[in-house]
Amino acid sequence: MMKMKIKVCGMKHAANIAEVANLHPDYLGFIFYPKSPRFISEVSAELIKYVPAEIKTVGVFVNEEIEEVKIKIAKHQLKAVQLHGAESVAYCTELKSAGIEVIKAFGVHPDFDFKQLEPYAPIVDYFLFDTQTPAHGGSGKVFDWKLLDDYQLDQPYFLSGGIGLEHAQQIKTIQDPRLYAIDVNSKFELEPGLKDIEQLKEFFDNVK
Repeated sequence: MMKMKIKVCGMKHAANIAEVANLHPDYLGFIFYPKSPRFISEVSAELIKYVPAEIKTVGVFVNEEIEEVKIKIAKHQLKAVQLHGAESVAYCTELKSAGIEVIKAFGVHPDFDFKQLEPYAPIVDYFLFDTQTPAHGGSGKVFDWKLLDDYQLDQPYFLSGGIGLEHAQQIKTIQDPRLYAIDVNSKFELEPGLKDIEQLKEFFDNVK
């Protein structure tokens, strides 16, 4: 299998952004959803463009007006967008045609129908599978990864949802070649938006 990629999501504090960047994650996620406790202020968002170029910066949006997403992409030089709401195929297509990497998130639960992903597959770069919650992520809860046995498409995906240090060994046993990246957030926090660098470093050492 290819080397596992890691995305650290929910960054919001300047010094912490720099510390996490020094761990060389593949992606850093910044949440532009005002209802999230990890919502990044306009002042802190000014720092995104200074993240080292080899790290892909991701703007996380939930049912945002598409023109506002485009403004944020241009202003903060985002490399990718993660769409965590009910964004349509047409919405994803418009962003993709603007040259941005598109990650479409879905909350997985026992009754989840993976067939709904089929129209998105030719458009998006990756899917992201998270735990289904009313708050659109950041729940700290893990979904049953066996549910992914029903995922029949070839599209690579990010695995998300309550992943912590205790899951490192289990992740290494996953043999699915479509598993592109691990997305971590709340289980590595001292408070919302403030990441525990030592725990993250241990996770990176175990998984990468």
